[in-house]
Amino acid sequence: MKELEQRILKDGRSLPGGILKVDNFINHQMDGDLMCACAREIVRLFKAEGFTKVLTVEASGIAPSIFAGYLAHIPVVFAKKATPKTLDGKFVTKVHSFTKDRDYDIIVSKEYLSKGDKVLFIDDFLACGNAGMGIVDLCRQAGAELVGMAFLVEKAFQGGRRLILKHMPSLRIESLAVISALGDGTISFAE
Repeated sequence: MKELEQRILKDGRSLPGGILKVDNFINHQMDGDLMCACAREIVRLFKAEGFTKVLTVEASGIAPSIFAGYLAHIPVVFAKKATPKTLDGKFVTKVHSFTKDRDYDIIVSKEYLSKGDKVLFIDDFLACGNAGMGIVDLCRQAGAELVGMAFLVEKAFQGGRRLILKHMPSLRIESLAVISALGDGTISFAE
């Protein structure tokens, strides 16, 4: 998606260790117009899949997910990183955050993810694939059908797509901006 790529080039920053800093328009301060445009493209890409629920992980995937849910007129669920006292039955899996370099349990209530759901997972980044694998596990536990994954930005050099497809070879994965390399303050997109 050219609009997203241009914004990454304009306002994103390549940091050491394969980190792309986009916190001024995606994952700290958000550009609502850009999030809506990204969600519109995701809904267009996955419309034929017939998804009935959008699933994300708190917090950075929430904005594009809410816009997508609104545009598709379906519920949005976000996997939590802490269990509220009000939660009775839950599905739990462990994921490792590349950016924060720590493990999290992610949790979804059994009330909001179940057999019969056709799930589209949306997140801000696809890097090593850990969040995606966590979603694969949560959907498996619930008996829900994972129909696709959509990411705003994919860091192709970190292998997340390969990891997910190794476990779910027929899963459709779409990324709106695919980065082939980061380094020395430069950002390169895949052709």
